[in-house]
Amino acid sequence: MKNLIPLMQREWLQHRFAWALLMLVPLALAVLLLSVGQVEFDSDMAARTGPDMAAMLALLCVVISTAVIFLLTWITSLFITSGLARRDHTDRSAEFWLSLPTGHAESFVAPLLVHLVLVPAVALLVGLAGGYALSLLVVARFVGLGEWFGLPWASLLAATLAIVARVMAGLPMATLWLSPLILLAVLSNALFRRWGLPVLAVGLGLGSAVLQFVFGQPLLGRWLARLGSNAATALAGASGKGVLIDGQQDAAQALLALPGWAAHDLVAATRALITSDLLGALGVAGFLFYALVLWRKRGAGMAG
Repeated sequence: MKNLIPLMQREWLQHRFAWALLMLVPLALAVLLLSVGQVEFDSDMAARTGPDMAAMLALLCVVISTAVIFLLTWITSLFITSGLARRDHTDRSAEFWLSLPTGHAESFVAPLLVHLVLVPAVALLVGLAGGYALSLLVVARFVGLGEWFGLPWASLLAATLAIVARVMAGLPMATLWLSPLILLAVLSNALFRRWGLPVLAVGLGLGSAVLQFVFGQPLLGRWLARLGSNAATALAGASGKGVLIDGQQDAAQALLALPGWAAHDLVAATRALITSDLLGALGVAGFLFYALVLWRKRGAGMAG
């Protein structure tokens, strides 16, 4: 642990400015667009008035803001992670990091943990706070400032915090499901440098096609599809049920239903971990992680 903390601090010092831009610039653009742009509502939304309209707008602002900032940060983190093995070779700093009293496994675990779990979790919180700020702007513009102060804040806070907590709890699960693909991308970049991701994409695509159309065994394609599907439902939707809002249901009822849905969905996502699919994925991930550690031990590509 004493080595992990400094390595995690290194990630913060190296990427903090880019992370700040990635999270704050979209919020600033949203404030600008919502201040001067035109917003059209469908017939159901347009039929709502007063407190009900204000509550729906506030909830939508929070959900959309949180989802956009989270997905943007998470996808970017996946791309950054794919170049993890090679990033210190361009400026010849690999020799320095290899000289430190840290294990090879720790040097991979720390940035993986930061980029794939901690940073997206922070993005969720930033998106949530930004959503509250945007809700003030939107509700004040389209309904009235007084309606924003009159929102059922107890229910709204409970609902939005439950959604964020649900996704945050699902982050490690989604990372486990995607770990074979993530580590395969890191290893591919380690071996093939800038051609790593294209080689990986072509290899997986051709491998799936050959297995399916030549040998009649779509095992690879189905396995990749299951990994992606399980990762998505680990974040939300594992229960297969949602909170329906129709013309006869007011926003207050939807807000009250969200915490219960989040808890039920998290239980379903946790149960989905107890499968042979995850054991197989972790086995493949373990082998790939060992290959990465072995590559680093041998100092592969340090001149590149």
